[in-house]
Amino acid sequence: MKFDVARRAGKGLIHRAEDLVGGPARARVVAVLAAALAAPGADFATLSATADNLKRAFHVGNTGIGLLVSVTSLAAAAGTIPIGVLTDRVRRTRLLAISILGWAASMLFAGAATSFLWLLLSRVALGVVAATTGPTIASLTGDFFPPGSRARMLGYILGGELVGTGIGFVFSGEIAAAVGWRFAFWWLVIPSAALFWVVWRLPEPARDGRSRLQPGQRSIPDEHDVDHANPSPMSPGTTGGTRSAQRPVRHRHVDSEPDLVLSDDPTNCSLWWAVRYVLRVPTNVVIIITSALGYFFFSGLRSFALLFTTTHYGLSKPVASALTLVVGLGALAGVYLGGRMADRLLDRGWINARVLVPAVSLLVIPTVFAPGVATTSVAVALPLLTLGACLLAAANPPMDAARLDIMHPALWGRAEGIRTLLRTLGEAGSPVLFGVVSQHVFHGGKHGLEYTFLVFLAVLVIAGLLALTALRTYPRDVATAAASHRRQTRPVDH
Repeated sequence: MKFDVARRAGKGLIHRAEDLVGGPARARVVAVLAAALAAPGADFATLSATADNLKRAFHVGNTGIGLLVSVTSLAAAAGTIPIGVLTDRVRRTRLLAISILGWAASMLFAGAATSFLWLLLSRVALGVVAATTGPTIASLTGDFFPPGSRARMLGYILGGELVGTGIGFVFSGEIAAAVGWRFAFWWLVIPSAALFWVVWRLPEPARDGRSRLQPGQRSIPDEHDVDHANPSPMSPGTTGGTRSAQRPVRHRHVDSEPDLVLSDDPTNCSLWWAVRYVLRVPTNVVIIITSALGYFFFSGLRSFALLFTTTHYGLSKPVASALTLVVGLGALAGVYLGGRMADRLLDRGWINARVLVPAVSLLVIPTVFAPGVATTSVAVALPLLTLGACLLAAANPPMDAARLDIMHPALWGRAEGIRTLLRTLGEAGSPVLFGVVSQHVFHGGKHGLEYTFLVFLAVLVIAGLLALTALRTYPRDVATAAASHRRQTRPVDH
């Protein structure tokens, strides 16, 4: 009887989730791509959750823990450009599946480490395979989902990273406490094997917009099942009632930038040409820098979140993990609300919605985060930090959707690879810098991380102010990307 009740409840939750994202086909894609992002999120959280264990095992301080995170980011940065090229030219679902298999192998290698150098090398290997997720998921999202709903869909997908982070904090921390830090890495191999099989079986969407999933659709067509002889059934600028960024741009007669309008298909253009073109799009440059600054703070915060919670508030690790999970739920709500709000504002004609929402979110964060960090009262800090996490996460889905709006689809993989490279180079030094500042500038102790977090909140203010400058360039860059499409053989709304 209880089993039947649980089964019916489970089916009800699945049906509600399908209705929320627009049908079974969309739900499957969102779940798979979100799970692929959950893997690296769980890994970073595991590193944070086992920081105390690793410091004792390898006799290192906060700087050493920060170095483990930074080398992963640097290795990922090195791999993003070639991965971006592959993303634009090979079957992306298989590329993503192979990277997950490599990620599992890196987890095995990390858990077997007998020295700090060994553990450091495992992080390098992890970074190389983790570089695949950014370009492939961005490109797949663009081809699976219509333009007007991308911010909302990206909200669900990016939520996977936060779910993985929460799982890493809770389960890996408990496993490390019960049976040792090695098993905190090893247990992640089991779900990654299942994820590899699921991603390998995910159909590859057509790159020309003809296999975008419509609301209520039940099956996912493979690129070979799409009829390329017929035009896309979608009318330009529409997504089943939701506007794309092109609709208000056309309505206001925004001019394109003639020097950036592409005459030919850029699929087979050289990497150097792609780099130069991507960095000539003004809004893209703003998004890269803004994203780098946001991730700089997030990376440092995530690396020392559990350590800060235990020392600053005087909590045990299990209680600190639970509170960190609550803050993570705020971030999860943020990625959903940020994407949904941007799409709704766009639907109402707010041409700059996907730029405005991130800018406002970043500027408001310090006003709620600073008092949450400064206080020693858990009751006061928890709602403030949860709201801060919500705002920080809310900035990402609209910015990611905006990147797709301003770039030709044949450049999505390389553009994301270039963005990830530059963003990662910006954030790679964050954990080390957070560790050095807390340990050597503020002399560690109870207040070292507190003062460090407060000082680096200035980075988010700079990011928010910079994002505001894109309000002027974004409409023109959308118009330029649309003009490039109209010159192609088969124009589709990107």
